[in-house]
Amino acid sequence: MLIRMKWFAVFSLCCMLITGNLTVDAADGVRVYTPFTKISVPPGESIDYTIDVFNNSSELQNVEISVTGMPSGWNYLIKSGSWNIRQIAILPGEKKSFSLHVEVPFQVNKGSYRFRVNAVGFSSLPLTVVVSEQGTFKTEFLTRQPNMEGHANATFTFNAELKNRTADKQLYALIARAPRGWAVTFKANYKQVTSVEAEANSTTNITMDINPPDNIKAGAYKIPVTATTSATSATLELEVVITGSYTMELTTPRGLLSASITAGDEKRLELLVKNTGSAELKDIALSAGAPLNWDVTFDPKRVESLAPGENAQVFATIKADKKAIAGDYVTAIEARTPEVTAKASFRIAVKTPMLWGWIGVLIIVMAIVSIYYLFRKYGRR
Repeated sequence: MLIRMKWFAVFSLCCMLITGNLTVDAADGVRVYTPFTKISVPPGESIDYTIDVFNNSSELQNVEISVTGMPSGWNYLIKSGSWNIRQIAILPGEKKSFSLHVEVPFQVNKGSYRFRVNAVGFSSLPLTVVVSEQGTFKTEFLTRQPNMEGHANATFTFNAELKNRTADKQLYALIARAPRGWAVTFKANYKQVTSVEAEANSTTNITMDINPPDNIKAGAYKIPVTATTSATSATLELEVVITGSYTMELTTPRGLLSASITAGDEKRLELLVKNTGSAELKDIALSAGAPLNWDVTFDPKRVESLAPGENAQVFATIKADKKAIAGDYVTAIEARTPEVTAKASFRIAVKTPMLWGWIGVLIIVMAIVSIYYLFRKYGRR
């Protein structure tokens, strides 16, 4: 009895093979293939696979396509051209292709994620996506240099990156909460702005120029800068360290900026160089812009250093051109350091020498006498 049942099973199987009711090559004859089975991407990236389906069987196969094991929160589309598809009909010995579009979310943990593309009832293709960094669903405002040091007259320029890690385009308002008297200017694409637009998963470069107020005290100052929208925001804290302010005044002991001189003579002026800032001034050089053929010398020619609040006495000797005519002339004197410059303009009144005055008087007297003589001699005729 047992032998008869075995022969009957063999006979039935042979009949099924002959009639085509069972195709043993169907499962082995349809294969799903893509060359890139393991891809590494950052959060928020999209992946486009090209999937090939081979029909190596001897019959037309109507293959249902599915994706299983896709991680939670990930989106995908199966497309061919502009159509979303779920089945593909493939002739014997031919190949059909479709695309698989996978969207990795922004808010995702770093690691490896696996899923499968299936030709249902035939074969399955395992795929792996490696997320290269910890993902977020937020805005990032970053700079490589958040701290700068300089004097109060300097402009502090910070470069930052504004990263839109959301899935939508965002319009960010840029706000700086600087202390009173500070000026903060934002620039994007070399233009001054108060807001910037950033595409999803994009980075925008922002430049911030910060100018402290005059005569600010030395110290460290925090300046929070915020990029904000109705949905997301990020704050970047900048620090400016002020070493001191550089201001200088050039004047005279009485504040008088005028003098008189005789043509060809010299005039010695007493000057005061005042350090009115909060930082030490070093290497103060003096120079002058005088009329043509005039000469100006200084004693001393240079002030090595000047502490805050202190004064330095300098003498300027001005020599007028001996041919200068009477009148007012302007001589500009300048004190300069690498950080700051102070200027003073002196009005110099030039007088002619007394000798020329007496000669002029003598000429006038001689002219009068000559006229009188001529009148007496020829007036009676």
